[in-house]
Amino acid sequence: MKLKIVLLVLILFVTFLPSAHAQGNTVYVAKIDGMITGYTVDQFDRYISEAEKANASAIIIELNTPGGRADAMQEIVMRIQNAKVPVIIYVYPSGGMAASAGTYIALGSHLIAMAPGTVIGACRPILGYGANGSIIEAPPKIINFYVAYLRELAEMSGRNATLAEQFITEDRSVTSQEALEYGVIEVVATDVNDLLQKADGMETKIPVKGKGRVVLNFKDARVVYLQPSFKDTVVKYITDPTIAYILLNLGFIGIIFGFLTPGWHVPETAGAIMLVLGLIGLGYFGYSSAGLLLIALAMIFFIAEALTPTFGLFTVAGTITFILGGIMLFGSGGGEYLVSGAIYEMLRIVIIVMAILMGLFFAFGAAAAVKAHRRKPESGKEELVGAGGKVIQELNPEGMIRVHGELWKALSKDGSRIPAGEKVRIVEIKGLTLIVEKEGD
Repeated sequence: MKLKIVLLVLILFVTFLPSAHAQGNTVYVAKIDGMITGYTVDQFDRYISEAEKANASAIIIELNTPGGRADAMQEIVMRIQNAKVPVIIYVYPSGGMAASAGTYIALGSHLIAMAPGTVIGACRPILGYGANGSIIEAPPKIINFYVAYLRELAEMSGRNATLAEQFITEDRSVTSQEALEYGVIEVVATDVNDLLQKADGMETKIPVKGKGRVVLNFKDARVVYLQPSFKDTVVKYITDPTIAYILLNLGFIGIIFGFLTPGWHVPETAGAIMLVLGLIGLGYFGYSSAGLLLIALAMIFFIAEALTPTFGLFTVAGTITFILGGIMLFGSGGGEYLVSGAIYEMLRIVIIVMAILMGLFFAFGAAAAVKAHRRKPESGKEELVGAGGKVIQELNPEGMIRVHGELWKALSKDGSRIPAGEKVRIVEIKGLTLIVEKEGD
């Protein structure tokens, strides 16, 4: 009996050992393309978290960026250096770059690789652009800070700190081959497979959290690609500074034109949406904040529909922005979510159904309530104005009429005689006397 138990344990151990080894020898690959913004912070965190949950051997980030926001860059560097798996920054594809903020991110990673035909560097910080399009240079205090920051990143990882400093002080850039020769990067690879072969056996340049410096083992590694979602693609385009600026200006123009042409509502509706998209495109928000902003805009549209019915224009705009806001709030890229995939599949349906129900409520229910509130009273003397009656006692010019089964004292409006039996219409009420005129007059 004991022998059978031992054999069963051995069989189970042998059965599950290969699968555990396969899971541990998995490499995740994700793509970051475009400006470095608050959304990029969310993407890095999401991709690295997926690799950590799978206990992957490493995660390769294919990076192609002209730079971006300094605060977002610093958050990304901190996330990389606190990752529980090695993070490899791979400047890819050929023709791509890791300029400005992208260089800081690369030098803060565990390993740097570049594809042939790519460049890295040009890190001099700026404060923005003037009204005439000229660059606003950062003051020496800010430049000195980033020189120290980038130099520390290079020294900590044993990379060329002198060249890293020149990336800022001289705004210097280097090609992939120059970066390899000068000791800024570790690998030049044509694609992911080439990178895995060349990086196999290398040691990470900085410690991995909880593991120290790790010797990379990519032999027979299974590669898992994390694809960006439709939402990530949309955000990539609207965070382009040119597109964000155009959206902001079109939004302002639409709102102003809407005020100049009251009653149409289309310009201000489109303008409000473009204005919010432009604000989101500036990159100050993460996905959650952008989602809340869109949902707030949807609420404004719904309330506007209830107060000023527009035959469904505000309802349609509110429904669309509510759905986009809900997906932005809860969704993420590559088929993975801030909540589990199964829950999000159901959540996505709930978001759409709730948006439609809210749209219907504000289009019909709330609008009807507002109309009822504005409707003139339907009880008391006021509701008699406009009602019809029948003359019971001749009006000459005073007499009696019957209205809704009740007898009322009435007075001919123009003082004319109205015989009994004639139909009259009430036009005014003075005290307890109804002012009438002959029906048809």
